[in-house]
Amino acid sequence: MKSVVKIFRLGFPIYLGFASAASASPAPDPLATISGEIVTTPAAWTKEVRPRTLEHFRETIYGVRPVDKPADFSAKIIRTDRATLGGKATSKEIEFRYSGPHGKGGFHALLLIPNAAKAPSPTFVVLHFTKPDPTAAASVNGAWPAERLIDRGYATVAFDVNEVDPDRPDGYAAGVRALFDSQPPPADAWGTLSAWGWGASRVLDYLETDPAIDAKHVAVVGHSRRGKAALWCGAEDQRFAYVISNDSGCAGADLARTKKGESIANITKRFGYWFSPNYPKFAGREDALPIDQHQLLALIAPRPLYVASATRDLYASPEAAFASCRLASPVYQLFGKSGIDSSTQPPPGAAIDSGTIGYFLRIGPHDMLPADWEHYLNFADKRL
Repeated sequence: MKSVVKIFRLGFPIYLGFASAASASPAPDPLATISGEIVTTPAAWTKEVRPRTLEHFRETIYGVRPVDKPADFSAKIIRTDRATLGGKATSKEIEFRYSGPHGKGGFHALLLIPNAAKAPSPTFVVLHFTKPDPTAAASVNGAWPAERLIDRGYATVAFDVNEVDPDRPDGYAAGVRALFDSQPPPADAWGTLSAWGWGASRVLDYLETDPAIDAKHVAVVGHSRRGKAALWCGAEDQRFAYVISNDSGCAGADLARTKKGESIANITKRFGYWFSPNYPKFAGREDALPIDQHQLLALIAPRPLYVASATRDLYASPEAAFASCRLASPVYQLFGKSGIDSSTQPPPGAAIDSGTIGYFLRIGPHDMLPADWEHYLNFADKRL
């Protein structure tokens, strides 16, 4: 038996029939206030809808951060190499330090700036999963094709998210959350995904001080679990001018109410530490969520957003990611921007990128490849 999810606000119904769909309840209207009134101006949405939507995501899924930029936060360049990538770039290794009520912490990032730049460079902040290596070939390390980014005229900085908060169930004591949480942590405590996004925001704190960087045009990008974190980072921190989600799946770009593949029950059983302790309460109860992931995408409006899926990444449900993009579009339209301008998911290998929301369906498995980056860079060329 198939479940069907419908939203009529876009001027036509969207029907998504999946054999194991999570819910048959309507997805929340991204323009509705808490009383159900539909806002009609950007000012009303910003004042009446956005703050409460953000709080719902904090309380329900990603957790509430107890701190933004710590009072004693510092960023120090500990190594500079002006001949990186055969002389194409100057690299700076940056050491971040901070302390909380329960101790001290820190992490490192590697920034590359094109030596050919004649003006401050727009920049890509990459949530990485290992120590960043700018010499790794893009075909091997598509998660950070540093040389390609430099060749296209962008600066780029990557950091290992595990240094900020380890990606393992027993990693809490070694990460940033343990430094700032009250003890015991509250019921809406921040999870690891939020901690990674917090790390990206601290990187941006440094970029705002570097005269070689155009800090008004900085993108944040992540793949898979880091794609989830990038979306939440972009929602929390509106300084990021462009947000990119690659194969982010459940609790990322995928609409929960239509999703096949990975569910809240699956993801919280394996990776509960990524989220607020409240999120597992909605396992098998997606229709009880006060929000859905299209509203996360809407929180990025009116800034450029790119969402990518892959044909063989069925656990991440490309159809549900496209549905989220489509259903976030009314908020972009409210700001005078076009979102996704098609009601039909593009065929494999094709993209929709004429609006302020881009979507690409790559042929292949769950991965981040050079083909994905070409779409992100072309989109950035027009909008950054």
